[in-house]
Amino acid sequence: MGAVVELENVTKTIKGRKIIDNLSFSVNAGEVFGFLGPNGAGKTTTIRMIVGLIGMTSGEIKICASSVRKEYENAISHVGAIVENPELYKFLSGYQNLQQAARLSKGVTKEKIDEIAALVGLTDRIHDKVKTYSLGMRQRLGIAQSLLHDPKILILDEPTNGLDPAGIREIRDYLRRLAEKKNLAIIVSSHLLSEMEMMCDRIAIIQKGKLINIQNVSSDETESDKKTYFCDVDNRNKAIKVLSKNGIQAVKHDKGVQIYLETSEVPDALRLLLENDLLVFEMRPVKKSLEEKFLEITNHSEVAAHV
Repeated sequence: MGAVVELENVTKTIKGRKIIDNLSFSVNAGEVFGFLGPNGAGKTTTIRMIVGLIGMTSGEIKICASSVRKEYENAISHVGAIVENPELYKFLSGYQNLQQAARLSKGVTKEKIDEIAALVGLTDRIHDKVKTYSLGMRQRLGIAQSLLHDPKILILDEPTNGLDPAGIREIRDYLRRLAEKKNLAIIVSSHLLSEMEMMCDRIAIIQKGKLINIQNVSSDETESDKKTYFCDVDNRNKAIKVLSKNGIQAVKHDKGVQIYLETSEVPDALRLLLENDLLVFEMRPVKKSLEEKFLEITNHSEVAAHV
């Protein structure tokens, strides 16, 4: 899986103020890449630069190895995007909207329109007028419009804004399906941490225009070797004393003990507790939520000024 989108030291300055500051990251085919930050962090500004709606002050953006600055037409031909809300004709049917969008690209056949409608789950309602669609269905129709020309990357700015929980889940499921079935690179911008955690493979955290961190959602590879384990034990005070005496950091937590260990140290820690006549009912790793990681990484910083 090669990089479909590459940002290299991208900076945007407006009236002497750096809105985006030396931003670098890449997005691979087949992954859902989250772009996370508080409102005003610079997410939409970055997306506008990727799709060429605004220019960058310095740096380079490449899409499928083509420079957005120097080879714009070729670079943008690989992009499908919805910045903010999809533009739809509400008095036309979903199918007629797709026909209108298809006129902008060469070689989009009726079979292609039917295939894309099925891919986003709109086959049963595609001939109904858009004004009868739910907000989630309109978002899916907008995504369908973006896929007609077979892009290599799909960019969505706050795609779940205004959706109810069922609609949010709908969009999340279809994006995962698109990444897997079409091998699409998908960039999703949002400030909803819980949704990003369930939707994305990797997440870039941006604050005040700077890249703070990139988290791999499925693993703890950005964390230190020592992990946190929760141990449910019959005598917390004795457990902490035994562990501390043997150089293992442990503290009281809820109804048990929180222990900081490398994976290889877990069997020894358990053996130590049992040899000291302690009853261990449970030992499990504690995975930090994205919210905890986000607050830790950003040091509870104030929300950036609106960009």
